[in-house]
Amino acid sequence: MSGDAPPQNDDPEPFEDDLFDEYEDDEDDEYEDDDRDAGDETESPFRQRPPIETARALRLLEQGEISIIGRMPRSSNATFLVDLEHDGLVAQGIYKPAKGERPLWDFPSGLYRREVAAFDLSEQLGWHLVPPTVVRDGPLGDGSLQLFVPADFQQHYFTIRDAGRHVEGLQQLCVLDIMSNNTDRKGGHVLLDPENRIWAIDNGLSFHAEFKLRTVIWDFGGQAVPRPILDAVVKFLDDGLSDVLAEKLDVFERDAVLARSKAIVQEGRFPIDHTGRRYPWPLV
Repeated sequence: MSGDAPPQNDDPEPFEDDLFDEYEDDEDDEYEDDDRDAGDETESPFRQRPPIETARALRLLEQGEISIIGRMPRSSNATFLVDLEHDGLVAQGIYKPAKGERPLWDFPSGLYRREVAAFDLSEQLGWHLVPPTVVRDGPLGDGSLQLFVPADFQQHYFTIRDAGRHVEGLQQLCVLDIMSNNTDRKGGHVLLDPENRIWAIDNGLSFHAEFKLRTVIWDFGGQAVPRPILDAVVKFLDDGLSDVLAEKLDVFERDAVLARSKAIVQEGRFPIDHTGRRYPWPLV
C-alpha cells in the first residue's frame, strides 16, 4: 500500500451550476414520489426491478451505456438519475459527477470517491448495506455511479427503526458510519427496498481524517455491540484496507479508519452522544 496521498483537487472543472441547466426539469417534484398529490397522474421516473446480484450490477455500472434521465432536485451537488444498459440488463443508477460538487470549506474535493469507498468498506465487512457503486467516466466526466434502489420513499430510518424488524442491519449501519466517520447520516439516507432489505445511500461526506460523525443512529448508545459485528470489524483490522478502499483515501484518512475501528473493538459498546449535537440537519 502506498503512503502517498491521492490528489485532493482533481476535479475536471470547478463547479458551475449552469453546466447542468439542460438537465433541469420544469417540475422538480416529478422525482419526488412522496410529494405528489394522491390524484396526480404524473408518471414516476423511478422503475421497479428484480434484485440484481452484486457482481452483475458492478459489470452494468462499469461497462453499461449511460443515458441521463434528469437531475435530482433538492441535492446540494449535481446528482442525476440515469438509465443503464449492458448485455441485456437494464436498470437505473445515480450519477454524481465530480464537476458537480460544490466546494466545501471543511471537506476536500472528490466526494464521489468516498461514495465508492463506503461501498467497498461495507462489502469488506460482509454487510452489503451500500448499493454497488463505482467510479465512472460518464456523460459529464468522472464521478460516482451507484445502482439505484427502488424503494418505498415513505420509509426512512425512523419508520424502519420503529417497526423493529431490522435491528441487526441498523446496528451494522451504526458501526459502518462510525468506521467511515459519516458526517451526514440523515434518516432519509436509509432506504427499505421491495425485498425488505435496508440500504444506506448518500455516503459522500465520510472518511474525513478529523472526527466529524453526524448521524441519527444513536438509539443503541451504551449497548454492547453484538459479537458478530465485532468479529467483522476484527477481521477487517486483521485483513487491512482493501486496495480499492486504500486507493480512494489519503494516508491520514486510512490511518483514521483503522483507529476508529480499533476503538470500536476496544470499547465493545455503541457510543453515546453526550453533547446532543452530533445530529445532521434536517433529520430526514
